[in-house]
Amino acid sequence: MKHLIILSTFFILLGAGCSKTAINNNLQVKDANKLNNPIIEEKNTMRNLAQHKDLASEYSKAVLKTNKGDITIEFFGNLSPLTVNNFLNLAEEGLYNGTKFHRVIKDFMIQSGDPNSKTDNVMMYGSGGPGYKFDDEFNNERLVRGNIAMANSGPNTNGSQFFIVTAESTPWLDGKHVNFGKVIAGMDVVDAIENAQTNGRDLPVESIIIERVELVK
Repeated sequence: MKHLIILSTFFILLGAGCSKTAINNNLQVKDANKLNNPIIEEKNTMRNLAQHKDLASEYSKAVLKTNKGDITIEFFGNLSPLTVNNFLNLAEEGLYNGTKFHRVIKDFMIQSGDPNSKTDNVMMYGSGGPGYKFDDEFNNERLVRGNIAMANSGPNTNGSQFFIVTAESTPWLDGKHVNFGKVIAGMDVVDAIENAQTNGRDLPVESIIIERVELVK
């Protein structure tokens, strides 16, 4: 079984003695994962989050409408409400519309949520976000198959990118990536995406796109 750690892009080796690859927001190499991913000051983070509507108390689910089929997510709104509310607001604003699954690794996870993936500039895939970052909001839910979690480039660097776990379990990710929901329908679509042909950067050869996100009460 591949041992991997998630940052938010393609892959980054974490250091000597570590056999786990990371899910980071950047298409960078070892020790360069911070490039093109500036840390936003906390006051800017709070300002942006304060502008969000309280959607977490209104919506409990969302449907990712992809060109491969629908994936229905049920959120852990009572466990990680800030993270859930961030996702819901970005979805309502349309940030996820047209984003690609830009990183797919079989028996591990599928990753999306980067607005840069709406363009043809593949080198920027994995480095984008909503223009702010916010703190980790961990809970006691283990990251297992079907869970949706935030991709990041280190502690307290959550933005818009997320991944869905396809491995049976990923204990090395627990406490490093905020688990904020689970797939309750459409896991066959997740599996189809996971099995898509990819290139050397883990990018599907045929674009797999989130066409829109429908919020469900």
